[in-house]
Amino acid sequence: MAKTIVVKQIGSPIRRPSKQRQTLIGLGLNKMHKTRELEDTPSVRGMVAKISHLVEIVEEKS
Repeated sequence: MAKTIVVKQIGSPIRRPSKQRQTLIGLGLNKMHKTRELEDTPSVRGMVAKISHLVEIVEEKS
């Protein structure tokens, strides 16, 4: 079984650059306090790092 992380959106994309909004959509997040379980890959980690002020990692599962 692959490692996964649970990501929660904590910030609003209003008045943010379009690249940050597109990154949120790419992660499957578009509403406040929505959570998403994603596979723990370097690309997902990079996306989370780019918008770390808008999301938080709730838990890591193995």
